[in-house]
Formats: sequence, C-alpha cells, structure tokens
Amino acid sequence: MSKSLTIRKGDRVKVIAGKDKGKESRVLRVYPHKGRLVVEHVNMVKKHQRATQKQPKGGILEIEGTIHVSNVMLLCPSCAQATRVGRKREGGSRIRVCKQCGKDID
Repeated sequence: MSKSLTIRKGDRVKVIAGKDKGKESRVLRVYPHKGRLVVEHVNMVKKHQRATQKQPKGGILEIEGTIHVSNVMLLCPSCAQATRVGRKREGGSRIRVCKQCGKDID
C-alpha cells in the first residue's frame, strides 16, 4: 500500500516542529508507506558502526534520522515561503501548486 505525499526527493523544506524547528534544508529520501522522510542535517542520530573491511575504523557515526512528514512544510521556489501544497490537473497529470502565490511547484 503506497501513499502519495506532496513532498518529494530533492524538495527544499522547512522544519516546523521538533528539536530542529526553523531549519531549512533539502529532502534526501522519502518513505511514503511510513509517512516519513530524511532531511539533510536534520534529526541527527548517532549510529554505532562495527569495523568492517570497507570501514576498518568503525566507531560512532552521525547520520540523519527520519522525520514525520507533518513536521515539515514545503518551501515554494517562486515565493520562497513555507507553504501548503495544492494539486491541480493539467493535461492528464497532477501538478503541485503553492497555496500562497498560486504558482506551479513542479
């Protein structure tokens, strides 16, 4: 069961809740079935890495954890504001629309 999200990989988003509130960054990965995403330099968690042949040193790494999609808002590329996203049908396909300025996001 896959769920459609209004935020996609590569979009710029603003964090509106949580310990990283106010940060603006880019989406690295999207997990639509879980309703979560990975945002660059947001929700950094420590991962204990065992030494392997690829990574002989091992140690404690800091990586981005997932964040719920409801805790971020899309930044409109034209008006540069955090905005809700509308959808519009155009030529048989759906496109995302900024609710602030009304311009297309895609």
